[in-house]
Order: sequence, then C-alpha cells, then structure tokens
Amino acid sequence: MSAQPPVPTERGILQFLAICDSFYPPDAVQASIEQQRHWYDALCARFDRPLPPEMIFADGMLQRIPIRRYRPRKISTRTILLYLHGGGFVVGSLESHHAICAEIADFAGAELVSVDYRLAPEYRWPAQTDDGFTVSKHLLSANSKVVLIGDSAGANLAAGLALRARDEGLSGVVGQVLIYPALGGDLAAGSYVEMAAAPGLTTADVAYYREILQAPAGNEIAEPLQAASLAGLPPAFITVAHFDPLRDDGRQYAARLTAEGVEVWFREEPQMVHAWLRARHMSEGARDGFHAVCEAIRRFAAA
Repeated sequence: MSAQPPVPTERGILQFLAICDSFYPPDAVQASIEQQRHWYDALCARFDRPLPPEMIFADGMLQRIPIRRYRPRKISTRTILLYLHGGGFVVGSLESHHAICAEIADFAGAELVSVDYRLAPEYRWPAQTDDGFTVSKHLLSANSKVVLIGDSAGANLAAGLALRARDEGLSGVVGQVLIYPALGGDLAAGSYVEMAAAPGLTTADVAYYREILQAPAGNEIAEPLQAASLAGLPPAFITVAHFDPLRDDGRQYAARLTAEGVEVWFREEPQMVHAWLRARHMSEGARDGFHAVCEAIRRFAAA
C-alpha cells in the first residue's frame, strides 16, 4: 500500500485545492498542450478578482514582446516592477496573473510591467529568458531601477535575469522577489523526494516541464542553483511553500545567497502548497504570505 501524500490542514487552502482539482486533473500533464492551457485559463478565471480602484492598465509591445503595464492610482516611487508569470514555461499569460499584478502594483505604489514571454514547446529555452532580458534591459535603460518578480517558472526567470544583469554589468536591479521558485534542484533529493506527491505540483510534473523546456543541464541561467558564484546579486526576498517539491530550491538558494554576502529575507509558509498566490483571498496563510510578498516589493521599490 502506497503512503498517503503529505497535505496541509488549513481549511482555506484545502478548499482551494478542492477547487483546483475540479478544474485541473492530477494527470493533466498527460493531456495535449492545448488542453492544458485551456484548463489553466479556466482555473485562473475562477480565482479572478476585481482590480483595485482606479487601476489603469494597457497592453503593448516591446521589441515584438507583448507586455501589460499597470499604473495604480497613487505612485510613490519611480522604480518599475517587472513581473514574470508562472506556469511551467508551458501555460500562463498576461491574463492568468492579471489581478495578482494589479494588486501588487497597487500595494507597492509603483508601475508594474508584466511580460508575455514565449512558451514551450513552441519555443524552447532560451526564448523565455531572452524575452525577459530584452524587457528588463529596456526598463533599466529607461528608468534606473527595477525590481524583478516571478512565481514558480517566472521566479526561475527572475533569478536568471538577476544573474544576467550582473554578468553584463547592468546596474539598477534593486531587488529580486522569488515566489516558490524552480531553480534547478536535484529531483532525487530533499523536498523532491519528501514532497514528490504533494498536492498542486508533483516531482513528476517538475520533470515533465523541464523536459519540455529543454534547457541545458547545469546552465546557471536556466538553473541558478548551479551558478558558480552568487556574489554581487541584488537583495532577495524568497518565499517557499512547505508542501511543495520546489521547497528546497528556495531554501538552498537563500542559504547560498546569504553565504555569499547577499541580503536575503526568507519565508517558508508552513501550510501552503505550490501556486498559493491564487488562494490569497480565501486562505489565511496565503493572505499573510501575499502581504509579506507585497511588503518586500514595496521595500525594494522604495530603496
């Protein structure tokens, strides 16, 4: 008899998982990419929220890359927030994280740019990081300060962009906010084993998304945990979910950054699962975690 998968006990997050299960079946990765995107879009729409009052947003193109700009009612900093959405590099869009981006911009009192980077398998690595880097370079040249933000696959991209900016001598990245990041950890160790069957994301799912992306193993932009040095990177806020195979990626990255002299704020949400951002309006733990994320972004943007 197989062991039961680890699960949280918080009522709100269990309700969230039940809703997700009704939209996005456990074996979804076996379906076609088109079907996966349909399920994901429907799931995101289920958790949609009205935008904050007086929030303005507009779509545009930046060197062929679709973006969406958010401008809150009150701007308190000239720093720009750059958001890279999650979705395993396979699903997700400007729509999937629309309300999340608007709420972050409103809380931080800053303009936010969301990037509709190219997805796999139509576009393999490095298309995703190249799109993000093109936008970030433009923002850094036009504004002097940028905060890099991403969740899951998007956090992988944000961490990689921080490394690329450092290596190319670009100044102005004042913070990186990594929300349950995928950073290239060992699939046969730690939380990838302990949380292999966790609700919301399994280790098999992670392996599937890596295979679709086809990033070169050991490349430090694709797998920031493999970077030879993390010295000189901007300060970081990293948050992980306890019930998530990606948990130790964030733990290990925070520890390495700290050891190499980078200022780090680290949170582990004890009752959270992967993708808990969507549960921020129905789970106490997710609400607290999202507030901490927004506080960190506002702090970096005000620096």
